[in-house]
Amino acid sequence: MNQGNELPFWMALSHLPRWGNEKINRLILEILHQRKISLSTFFSLPIKDLKQEFNLTADQVTDIENVKNELPNYAFLAENLAAQGFQLIPINSNEYSETLKQNLKLKDAPALLYVKGNVKLLNEETVAIVGSRNAAEISLEFTRNIAQKCAKNDEVVVSGFAKGVDKMALDATLEYNGHSIIVLPQGILTFGSGIKTYYKKIIAGDILILSTFHPQAPWSVGLAMNRNIYIYGLTKTIYVAEADSKGGTWSGALDGLNKGRKVFIRYPQPAEKNANNLLIMRGAIPVDIFGNPIEVRENKVEEKLKSILSKGQLTALAIQAALEMEIDLRELQKLLSKLDFIDSKRVKNQKYYFLRSSLPVQPDLFG
Repeated sequence: MNQGNELPFWMALSHLPRWGNEKINRLILEILHQRKISLSTFFSLPIKDLKQEFNLTADQVTDIENVKNELPNYAFLAENLAAQGFQLIPINSNEYSETLKQNLKLKDAPALLYVKGNVKLLNEETVAIVGSRNAAEISLEFTRNIAQKCAKNDEVVVSGFAKGVDKMALDATLEYNGHSIIVLPQGILTFGSGIKTYYKKIIAGDILILSTFHPQAPWSVGLAMNRNIYIYGLTKTIYVAEADSKGGTWSGALDGLNKGRKVFIRYPQPAEKNANNLLIMRGAIPVDIFGNPIEVRENKVEEKLKSILSKGQLTALAIQAALEMEIDLRELQKLLSKLDFIDSKRVKNQKYYFLRSSLPVQPDLFG
């Protein structure tokens, strides 16, 4: 079957409402590899076969039947995309990023990528440079240095085109004649001004524009948050310029650490108010302004926590206030539970934390 003729069906399945990537991927796997039929053949099956052969619920069959009505629109959209030089890369294509599949697995990998530019960049060595939209000047300097380093090492820089660190990562990479993948928080057809701005670099093969969303989807906060998983998923190495204790940079870095990826983070200066030290405590590798790993003998947040808890047992809320820094309470609780020098005990539905190496000042509280 001609892959191009199948693209409208890939689009229809990829954008099934409320299904999620895992359910979509498992259905595609069953269609193509277990049943060994084309997607177009699947869509031509009668309802009773969908229920019996693919074990779909009544609601799922209804979703499939509803999306059938959109197939003419998807066919037109696929032709329009091709005419404008966009490519559609299904998850079973050799051009699909192996790193993305390995990192995200069936659970989170998008079934279809919409791209424009140098597709070969998807399977080259990639590095994500991430950080705050309102990053400090030193974070932007760090970003520039890492971008230069990546360009020199022929590593592709992945970023999300947000202001701050993302934009600096892209522009610095291009300035140093490197290559970049821009992961969009919107449909690829709504990025017209960006494509126009970087058109020469796209044509030269220096940039790949990538989206996982419906081609006509406008930018939204929700898509921006969902986009972050693909920025991190496209890489095995992550550099964090500056992080808050919540939001996309924080959650993406933690996810990378949990999945065994290398997460390097700029070691902050004493007066900085960010969550860089917190990520170091969670396992990120501290680096200097040029991205070189450094040995940190004292983590200032760790030392402050020890000082605070040396006075006795405290709740997470009290610790948060004593730290005098911006840190999300739930993230602080997760951090406290993972630190090997802190212990805790629950008394009357309230959790108290204290230094593991010492007895609480008020032992009767735990009596």
